[in-house]
Amino acid sequence: MTNPMHTNSQTLVIEAGCTERHYWRDLWRYRELFFFLAWRDILVRYKQTVIGIVWALGRPLITMLVFTLVFSKLAKLPSDGAPYPILVFAALLPWQFFAAAFSGAGDSLISNAGMISKVYFPRLVIPASAVIVSFVDFLVSGVILVGLMIWYGFEPNLRMFTLPLFIFVAFAAAMGAGLWIAALNVKYRDFRIIIPFVVQFGLYISPVGFSSTIVPEEWRLLFSLNPMVGVIDGFRWAILGGSTPLYWPGFLLSLFLIVVMLITGIVYFRKTEKTFADVI
Repeated sequence: MTNPMHTNSQTLVIEAGCTERHYWRDLWRYRELFFFLAWRDILVRYKQTVIGIVWALGRPLITMLVFTLVFSKLAKLPSDGAPYPILVFAALLPWQFFAAAFSGAGDSLISNAGMISKVYFPRLVIPASAVIVSFVDFLVSGVILVGLMIWYGFEPNLRMFTLPLFIFVAFAAAMGAGLWIAALNVKYRDFRIIIPFVVQFGLYISPVGFSSTIVPEEWRLLFSLNPMVGVIDGFRWAILGGSTPLYWPGFLLSLFLIVVMLITGIVYFRKTEKTFADVI
């Protein structure tokens, strides 16, 4: 006779790794949260304030003027046949996008600690939304570059159509570095102090105020170990046309390093993500 206690019994199986398989699907499910976080920060910066727009436009403009004065007028460095302000601004656009995304992503998890400790969602959404906010600043600053090209009567050539490719590379560099610093900043709060130093030091070792062509040929490949060198040179190659050559071995090296940084950044972020709610 069958025991009625076991007639309708069910077995609950808890399978390890189920959440891992659903993670990337969850990213799509939480896409509205991604857009909300990005839109929230954009509104804070631009809505009902003149300072946000002035800062987005004024900061690169002032930096461009200082670099033009120092490197062109005083140091007499070459501009590869292009107006020096355009040479500088074509490099400032990707650099300031990277620097802002790096800094914003680094502080993003700490700034949203309350949300992380109370609600489940893919934590990758938070630093990614910070990069998007910096990308909006990048687009706003691009208006100045267009104005400079009109002012100097500088006409781009067909290489301009390759610019989206280099924008994508800059985005990958910002995302990879942002994921690394965001995850590290949760566990080691000292990185909040290190971030401004890294940004400032990176500005000096990147070809923002000068052309990479002044670097001796035997040092160009070593110089390209800085991933932003390839990004900046790519922007100049696309915007300035034939006046600025692209050092392809250095660009390919920078591209390889960016891909490695992005992949390892995602892996490290996912590995440490489980502990964010406990540590933060």
